[in-house]
Amino acid sequence: MKVYDYSQQGAYFVTICTKDRHCFFGEVIDQSMILNDAGIMVDKWVQELPNKFPDIKCDVWQVMPNHFHAIIINNGNPVGADPCVGPNNTSDASFSTNNSATELLGEHKGSPLYRVIQWFKTMTTNEYIRGVKNARWPEFKGKLWQRNYWEHIIRDQKSYDRIAQYIINNPANWDTDRLKGADKEPN
Repeated sequence: MKVYDYSQQGAYFVTICTKDRHCFFGEVIDQSMILNDAGIMVDKWVQELPNKFPDIKCDVWQVMPNHFHAIIINNGNPVGADPCVGPNNTSDASFSTNNSATELLGEHKGSPLYRVIQWFKTMTTNEYIRGVKNARWPEFKGKLWQRNYWEHIIRDQKSYDRIAQYIINNPANWDTDRLKGADKEPN
């Protein structure tokens, strides 16, 4: 949604897929997800999100062979816009008065979803590269994750419950999952 403020309080259903849907993180056996070392690493970084972003909590998540689902909750604690964003502000100032050209007025003080995802992808990619070099994890070409991610704003408890159940049941539904692809292994 173009005009939605993704740093505001709320719940978001997020899906991130590996590039070309290669299966790097384990396998589904008897309708259960069995994480390999790379999958355990991804799970570890999910759990680190609240340490990096105190206003963020991953409520329900599932690492799958080639993708990751989560309900990410922004609790809104440090969220808020700089006063220069207000509709009644007529200031022409583009930068703050501390002479830092990188601190734009109007930047949200909370954790925008795109920054949370960007950090998660960076941390997992860097550690995956270390796994390739040191633990012989399968190599990937170009990027570990696809360029973007899919998100959905969760607007009520009924929707939250349905999505949480979908995430929890994802391993059991792997054989019919549209994200399964063709059990692609990297070349």
